[in-house]
Amino acid sequence: MMRWLGGMALACVVFAGAYWLAMPGKSVALLDPIETLSGTLDESLSPTRPLPAPVNLPAVRVALGEQLFKDVRLSADGRLACVSCHPLERGGADGQRVSTGINGARGTINAPTVFNAAFNFVQFWDGRAGSLAEQAAGPIHNPVELGSSWSDVIARLSTDEALVRAFRDAYPDGALNARNIADAIASYERSLITVDSPFDRFLQGDKAALSELEQEGYRRFRELGCISCHQGVLFGGNMFQKFGVMGDYFARRPVSKADLGRYNVTGRDEDRHVFKVPSLRNVALTAPYFHDGSAATLEDAIPVMGRYQLGRELSPQDVKAISAFLHTLTGKSPGGGGR
Repeated sequence: MMRWLGGMALACVVFAGAYWLAMPGKSVALLDPIETLSGTLDESLSPTRPLPAPVNLPAVRVALGEQLFKDVRLSADGRLACVSCHPLERGGADGQRVSTGINGARGTINAPTVFNAAFNFVQFWDGRAGSLAEQAAGPIHNPVELGSSWSDVIARLSTDEALVRAFRDAYPDGALNARNIADAIASYERSLITVDSPFDRFLQGDKAALSELEQEGYRRFRELGCISCHQGVLFGGNMFQKFGVMGDYFARRPVSKADLGRYNVTGRDEDRHVFKVPSLRNVALTAPYFHDGSAATLEDAIPVMGRYQLGRELSPQDVKAISAFLHTLTGKSPGGGGR
C-alpha cells in the first residue's frame, strides 16, 4: 500500500514537472540514462551524471571576470560587488534570508549560489534571464542590489588604465563596454564548478565514497519522489515547478511579489508560485533554503518539501537519511570554500 502511495505521489510530481518544463526553446530530458551505479544500489538508470570540469574557457576572460566579480566599482556606492552576495567561501551564497544591497537596502528574495550556475537552464528564481551574461546585468541595475547603470559602471572602470588594457587583450574589439563586462563575468562564473563530490565519486565507481546511511538517503530520495524534480547534473536547475504541488504553501501568510515567482515574468495565472527548481549541489553549504529563506536548516527544509511537493509526512529517519545524502553533493570549491 505504501509503495503504491509513493508511486502515486511521484507520478503527480512528474506530471507537473513535465508540464512546466514544456517551454518554447527549452528541451530538457526528465531522466538522464547512465551506466549501472556503483556500490550497493541496485539500479541501471540514474537521473544524473557527475559534474564535468570546465573546459575550453578563455583564461584571460576568466581572470578579467574574476576581477570584475570582486570589483566594488560595479555598485553605486562603491562598497559592494557581486562577491558580496555570492562569497565563495560560503558556497557561493551569503547565508542570509535576503541579501543587503546599497545603502543597507534589503532584497526581496534569497540569493542562490553562483556555483555551477552555468548548468542552470535559466537564471534567477523566476527564470527571467536566459544566460549568465544576461543575468549579470540584473544586480547592477537593481536599485536594492548594486543600484548602478552600465553608463556609470563603464565611466568608473574606464579610468583604470590597466583594466582598459585587460579588455583590449581579452576581446577582439578591445572595448570596455556592457557586452564585454557581462561576458567576462559570465566566463568567470562558468569556471565555478564544484567537481569531485563524494556522490560523484560513488557514481564513478568508488564504493566507499558513500556510507550506508548516505546510500539509504539516496534510495529514499528516489523512492519518495524527490528526484522527479531534483534531477539532472545539478539535481535541479533544469525545470520550473510550482511551490505547493500537493498543498498550499502560501495559505497562512501574506503573499509578496517575490512569492509570485514566474508569474512576474509571464503574467499568466498558471505561473503563480512557480519557480526554477533549485540545484541541490552543495546544498549543505547554502542555508537558509527556499526562495523566501524560511527554512534555516536542511532538517527544516526536507519535511516541508515532503509535505507540499510530495503530499507526505516524512519520518525523522527519512529526514536524517536524506540530509546525510544531500551532504554528499558538496564538491570541491573552486574558490577555497566547501570541502
